[in-house]
Amino acid sequence: MTDAAPIPAIGSANGVTLVRVVDVPRDGAATTSDGVAQANPPAEDLLRWIDVEAQDAATLELLQQRFGLHPLAIEDCLHFDQRPKLEEYQNGAFIVFHALECPRGDPRETIARELHVFLGEGYLITVHDVPLPALENVRRRIVGDPSLARRGSDFLLYLLADTIVDAHFVHLDAIAEALEALEERVLAHPAQADLEHMLELKHTLLVLRKVLSPQRDVFAILAKRGAGALVSERTALYIRDVYDHLVRIAEAIDTARELLASTLEAYRSMVAQRTNEIMKSLTLLSAVFLPLTFVTGFFGQNFEHLPFRSDLMMWSMVVICGGIPIVMLAWFKTKKWL
Repeated sequence: MTDAAPIPAIGSANGVTLVRVVDVPRDGAATTSDGVAQANPPAEDLLRWIDVEAQDAATLELLQQRFGLHPLAIEDCLHFDQRPKLEEYQNGAFIVFHALECPRGDPRETIARELHVFLGEGYLITVHDVPLPALENVRRRIVGDPSLARRGSDFLLYLLADTIVDAHFVHLDAIAEALEALEERVLAHPAQADLEHMLELKHTLLVLRKVLSPQRDVFAILAKRGAGALVSERTALYIRDVYDHLVRIAEAIDTARELLASTLEAYRSMVAQRTNEIMKSLTLLSAVFLPLTFVTGFFGQNFEHLPFRSDLMMWSMVVICGGIPIVMLAWFKTKKWL
């Protein structure tokens, strides 16, 4: 048994297309190699996984010629703006689904990355425009335990899908924690930054729902009838597990959207309540100064012969001006306006 070749480091330099090939023979260790020269249809006793990163037209055209891939699927691979879908062709299937990525750990910056998959007899071709850690994890698992890939290209598809979908739960947990923290801050002391945070999370949940809902439908089809004869009944059982996970994720997204809506409503209520408190304080302050304004305005007129002109009246007005606010505040307290 020969030792497995070291796995090339994930990543592409300056947008250069990287082609990685993993070969799993019927007996022996899995081997890895780089370069499009190795990307050929496999022998009968070999399973081959070809991974293309930062794809270009020349590489895709070469794969089309060697594997007989449908030109419409090749065209989709050149433009990464596809919804999750399953297309069945005469010699294989073309599947599009998405992986989630959060580069800086902030759930508001969650990005959906497309992964295009060609599923054929004895081979699997994956195409993506940026490095995907999930693919590297699966590659290491296969090299460490080749028996996983010996179950067939359909089971290799399951391994990829399961790894990618399980990672969705991590992102949803981060979103749930962010929502809980937001709710606590909003109920304690709402701020403008909280509103911006909520709107960004709302956009993230909208993107997740837009991406993962059709992805759930794709795996529902795969679990029920496979992709022609390429998905065995045994592997379909595993794909049903992926489908169940996607159903749970869809429910979690709906729950998060409802929680976000209630948090947003709480924020608006708290802001409205604070505005009402401010208006109430200003109204009471105006009510206190209204009689004082009348008294000082009336007795402050600049006339020579003002009625009740005496030192006693002056001190009486001083007492009245001091007593009115006290009496009014006591009255407000009695009415429970304060």
